[in-house]
Amino acid sequence: MAGPPASATETALALQPLGPIQLRVAVICLLAQIFDGFDLSSIGMAAPALSQAWHLPGAAFANTFVMSSVGIMAGALISGPAGDRLGRKPVLLASLVLLMLSSFACAQATTIPMLAALRFVTGLGIGALMPASVALASDYLPDHYRASAVMFIFTGAPLGGFLGGQLVAQLLPTHGWTVIFNIGGILPALLIPFMLFWLPESPRLLLKRGRLTPRTLALLHRLNIEATEPDQAVDVATGNPVTGLFRDNLAPTTVLVWILYFANLLSMYLIAYWLPTVLHMIGLTPADSVFAASLRDAGPLVFIFLIAPLSHRFTPQSVIAVSLAAGIVAIGTVGLATLSYTALLATIFVVGCCTTGAMTGINGMTAALYPARVRNTGMGWALGIGRLGGIIGPWLGGVLLGLGWPPRQIFLFACITAAIATICAVLLRLRASPIWSTRQSALRSS
Repeated sequence: MAGPPASATETALALQPLGPIQLRVAVICLLAQIFDGFDLSSIGMAAPALSQAWHLPGAAFANTFVMSSVGIMAGALISGPAGDRLGRKPVLLASLVLLMLSSFACAQATTIPMLAALRFVTGLGIGALMPASVALASDYLPDHYRASAVMFIFTGAPLGGFLGGQLVAQLLPTHGWTVIFNIGGILPALLIPFMLFWLPESPRLLLKRGRLTPRTLALLHRLNIEATEPDQAVDVATGNPVTGLFRDNLAPTTVLVWILYFANLLSMYLIAYWLPTVLHMIGLTPADSVFAASLRDAGPLVFIFLIAPLSHRFTPQSVIAVSLAAGIVAIGTVGLATLSYTALLATIFVVGCCTTGAMTGINGMTAALYPARVRNTGMGWALGIGRLGGIIGPWLGGVLLGLGWPPRQIFLFACITAAIATICAVLLRLRASPIWSTRQSALRSS
């Protein structure tokens, strides 16, 4: 992953301490991820109640799930290059506005096609926010803490799903399904003013633009950066950022990362979108289905306290591979075993640890794999390509239910994709090993 020689600016950014400004950026990006996670889960939480209110079978909502994932894919693919070229902050603000407006509009939906179209717009906001928030936080994090800190920031999405599920389980019986989407609109509306006035832009992009206001100079001074170097000394994108994902020996890494994202997100979205509906189909009330499914989002909130230190002790790739392999067993248990209610809740929690929890590690690993100049694009396109899996997963669940599969057994397909993801994590670990690096250097010199 070669890049330009380290300049004084890049060295200062790599070695910056964790001070108030770094923590402020991380907290705002974490809040954005939390609200993003709620909006991501909202359609799955609403489907059981909508099924009752609109007198439709659960499988009828497959299109709303699919269109959500299509929007997320498009938003992520657009966000990556836009964030690297135009700025992280404008992308974040635009995504929050989309989330706010589309969520309020979803509360007024009266038909499946209308809801599906609005969920596509919501997906655009969700997909754009994820890579931009991580890239901006990464620009303010020292190298030593970046992977672990990004893992913690990405726990915002499952935290939003978990807390949202607990809240919705209480409000749904008395307020109906519209309360879910109204909350999804209120949360980003509250964050927009804080992001507008308190969230700084990436220091690299500020230097590259060259329009250094007194406020910008004061920010750079707090980061121990002297605004005297030519802009070439800053590691920012030049030309097409997407092609940069395949230069400087990044191509094999990019391909493996894309397959890893595709496979794991297919598993995650097959389970995430259909779990509340499947639980309702096997006898739980809509509120109890939302509560039980929310435990899947609780898993990574606990698992992060294991995966981050273990990633320091071993490597992120090794920890991710073990987590994904354990997920095969947990998912198979949900699909095949006859479980008591308590055992089912516990197993759903473990599934969250091994799928969504592993995803936080994958995101942290990816942010560390790519240099700053293509980090937003690397994250955006990994998430975007991965959303193809996020599209196929919800669609596949609807198809399998339509073919008459027992509801819980539709999740068994996720065992296959979890195995593919495990293999990719192992191959990425091999690429990071000293033996691989020595062999590649020998091949290039021969």
